[in-house]
Amino acid sequence: MNRIKLYALLLVLVGLLSTVGMSAAQDGGFLIWADEISASVIEEFALDFSDEYGVEVEVQQFTFSDLRGEFITAAPNGEGPDIILGAHDWLGELVSNGLLSPVDLSSVEEDINPNAIGAMTYDGEVYGLPYSVENTAFFRNVDLVPDRPETWEEVRAISEELAEDGIYGYMIQQRDPWHSYTVFSAFGGYVFGFEEGVGYDPSDVGLDSEGAIAAYSYLSGLIADDLMPAGLQQETMWSLFTEGEGAMMVTGPWALETLRASDVNFEVTAAPEGPEGPARPFISVRGFMVSAFSEDPATAQIFLTEFMATDDAMQGLFDAESRPPAWNNVEVDDPVIDAFREAGATGAPQPAIPEMGAVWESWSNMMELSLNDPEVVEAEAMNAAEQVRAEIAESSE
Repeated sequence: MNRIKLYALLLVLVGLLSTVGMSAAQDGGFLIWADEISASVIEEFALDFSDEYGVEVEVQQFTFSDLRGEFITAAPNGEGPDIILGAHDWLGELVSNGLLSPVDLSSVEEDINPNAIGAMTYDGEVYGLPYSVENTAFFRNVDLVPDRPETWEEVRAISEELAEDGIYGYMIQQRDPWHSYTVFSAFGGYVFGFEEGVGYDPSDVGLDSEGAIAAYSYLSGLIADDLMPAGLQQETMWSLFTEGEGAMMVTGPWALETLRASDVNFEVTAAPEGPEGPARPFISVRGFMVSAFSEDPATAQIFLTEFMATDDAMQGLFDAESRPPAWNNVEVDDPVIDAFREAGATGAPQPAIPEMGAVWESWSNMMELSLNDPEVVEAEAMNAAEQVRAEIAESSE
């Protein structure tokens, strides 16, 4: 290669390198990507920030489902935001690809649900300021079950009584391990081992743990004794509940519009305890993350901890969408949302590690086969766990 060509190549490389770390806000300001609902709230506090610090902030709106894909494409090319609103279960993909910078929440962590911070923790580092927590809770028809059952054994006893009138006591969605985790965890089942402040350990797969086997043995026993219907999907389960043919279920806040439009008299509470203690429903957390390609991550950090991590900003985000808040000081005047917040207080963050992708299919199969035949629960648990371990081992080679 002659000197002219070599020099030209070096210029190209220098030009490419100079774009790394550059945000789309090239004028000394910075850029935030958010969904349509949250964007208007963020803009209000961005104006306050601009007035105080003289830094221009632009907020761009996206459909929430598009945010992750757009960010993965744009960030490495220097065309993405400095801050992105996203879900905690994106962390595995984003962090492992070097797209996020850690954030320091030490000055505000006392005001945040610790489970939400745990969800935003990946490999020992916190990568987001949480603002909402979504999880399931325990629904019961108060006319059929006046008092909340304290334990899952009480749920079975109530189901036996209701069966005499042709009513199903408890209901669960088929092939939906995410929802089943409420019972799964109460019996001591787990997906991956978890350490506070560190996160999930993919080398510790728990689908074949004693608790996992006990949980699905309990549920399959309900079906075998005609106390719970088999093969339900979400809408059918809701329909049985609103029609008074099913008395208790675990579902999320997305059911409220349907249930409130019916005549059913229902109450939402934390789920009953199991032999191993409180149920730990999976929680899904939304929060603000800082791009590793931000030109000024320190300024982004200041914006998050001084302007978004405040009572006013968090109250505004809640008022805009009524998602159960991660911020402890948000005023909630809806007892149902308060019940979801209480249910999520013992929640377990849905694993965000990449290895979770190896779990869902095997776990769904395990759930379906186990619930339909009590005799195969242990064998299916062993089979599912071995499949997950094998797939994780293969992907790491």
